[in-house]
Amino acid sequence: MEAIDRPWIIRTYSGHSSAKDSNSLYKTNLSKGQTGLSIAFDLPTQTGYDSDHPLAKGEVGKVGVPICHLGNIRTLFEGLPLDKMNTSMTINATAPWLLALYVALAEEQNVDPSKLRGTVQNDLIKEYLSRGTYIFPPEASLRLMGDVVTYCADHIPKWNPMNVCSYHLQEAGATPVQELSFALATAIAIIDEIKPRVTSKQFPIIVGRISFFLNAGIRFITEMCKIRAFVDLWDDILLNRYGIKDEKYRRFRYGVQVNSLGLTEQQPENNVYRILIELLAVTISKRARARAVQLPAWNEALGLPRPWDQQWSLRMQQILAFETDLLEYEDLFDGSAVVDEKVRSIKEEAMIELNQILANGGAVKSIEFMKTRLVESNAERVRQIESGEIKRIGVNLYQETYPSPFVNSETSVLTTKINEHDQIKDLWHWRENRNEDQAQTALAKLAKTAKLGQNILPPSIIAAKSGVTTGEWASVLRQIHGEFRTPIGISTSPSNNVQGLDDLRASVDAISSKLGRRLKILIGKPGLDGHSNGAEQIAYRARDIGMQIVYHGIRFTVDELIARAVDEDVHIIGLSILSGSHVELVSELMAKLPDYGIEKTPIVVGGIIPDSDQEDLLELGVSAVFTPKDYHLNEVFQDIIAIVEAQLSKANA
Repeated sequence: MEAIDRPWIIRTYSGHSSAKDSNSLYKTNLSKGQTGLSIAFDLPTQTGYDSDHPLAKGEVGKVGVPICHLGNIRTLFEGLPLDKMNTSMTINATAPWLLALYVALAEEQNVDPSKLRGTVQNDLIKEYLSRGTYIFPPEASLRLMGDVVTYCADHIPKWNPMNVCSYHLQEAGATPVQELSFALATAIAIIDEIKPRVTSKQFPIIVGRISFFLNAGIRFITEMCKIRAFVDLWDDILLNRYGIKDEKYRRFRYGVQVNSLGLTEQQPENNVYRILIELLAVTISKRARARAVQLPAWNEALGLPRPWDQQWSLRMQQILAFETDLLEYEDLFDGSAVVDEKVRSIKEEAMIELNQILANGGAVKSIEFMKTRLVESNAERVRQIESGEIKRIGVNLYQETYPSPFVNSETSVLTTKINEHDQIKDLWHWRENRNEDQAQTALAKLAKTAKLGQNILPPSIIAAKSGVTTGEWASVLRQIHGEFRTPIGISTSPSNNVQGLDDLRASVDAISSKLGRRLKILIGKPGLDGHSNGAEQIAYRARDIGMQIVYHGIRFTVDELIARAVDEDVHIIGLSILSGSHVELVSELMAKLPDYGIEKTPIVVGGIIPDSDQEDLLELGVSAVFTPKDYHLNEVFQDIIAIVEAQLSKANA
């Protein structure tokens, strides 16, 4: 039987260390059957800093590839013809800049930009809610998002100029209904932004280029129904809210990475089955099938996957696409009463949530409301895992296991050699050898364009060709638009639905009595890591058990956090770091504590931290290290209280 559907674009999300190393990785992956690139950028690049900025220390090349200038992009794509590539760039706050660099490189290769194919994520609203790589205030960000969309419509018509990303919403705890409604609210915000800026003839074509990037969890029937609900609601919104008659512009087009939130450090080999089941959710229903898929690797809860681990995930997609008969049939679920009822229920609940957001003024005006909803949903998810209502094999069920032959603390994840110094030397060499007059003229043109509210893509492309750097581009826009700090989403009202809180509250009361005041904890996010979910849940539980909390969100320098600890006179400092920069940042903090006179304040650290690094942190003087396996927050807080108790006893001895 012949296939009636084509395979989806098969990708792996990758990039690390340097442009040269990432280029080698991409060529290897493409040679193994990958059919598209999905670029991961490091945090300085994502947040608009050059590699030599103080906030970039320890972050360069950690979660993606560092891109400071056109020379880095040349190296990244060396030997890869852009007119034949389908490139997805997971970039948001600096999306106009990375797209400008890509266009500048294409023109260097004599490639007509109108032939470029790919996607730039360009979704800042979800950054405020879940991922944290925003820079500018929401209104300015929406304007920049619109600049990318309208420029692509005129000059890069085959490019997807926005990927409405609900992936990180689910990672932050969103229910299927919230993922659907929040993503549609974001799409409506960008459509409303671009509609007055284009002609009526252009409008449906531009809207037709907007795509989505979704998540799929382990409850794969619900997830499949969620996506069918997405298909229906997107069609309805475009037809009835915006009057787009042509069906080809109302198609729901999406790519997906399946859920990383459910991957476990305990018995990590089980993650292979989780990933496969979640892959089925986005492929088994033809009407709701993804057009591009990238899968996490089985060991991502342990650290950075090796090339072989990425290949294993790649083979999973290829076996499903090419060995099974999945692509030979029309939709298997059309006419199913069970599926139809589930889809109807999700759509109904999502519209209630969406209408509330729209009544509040839309997604941009509802960021604090949506952030609070996500933190509360995630707290409920954590509670259900702790209580066993949500079952996790190897975590809270069937914990007995043989030692895994796959896991060896020395070799089970990729250890990269990131030479931050070489990247900074390259940056300095680039600045020294560019035409400085041209660069400054380009920056002045960029500033003038931004002040006038005109589209910043044309001057950004000129700036890219003139040798301007990522940090310089973002600095100009920071001066014009300012910076933003998102709400933390944690109310002051404690919850009472978690088991075992009474004993912990009694313990907090007892230690507070000995201290002479309420036990106070500083929860800090040093560096550029924007994954705040863990820090938020620690703050949420600390509030519930009666601690005083000092938590102000993401992206602080070590000095800023220490100064805040001094000002607030906290009893313990908890650091949350998931970007891999824990050793560098904790080393800096421990070295500076004596300068502020608080070297005796206990420090605890949480994050995805390999065993060898845990030993290093403890040797630095950290009192405890917590990783994803420490899912039971009450036990974490018992340890924290015991650490403060021990420090108090030592001080009184």
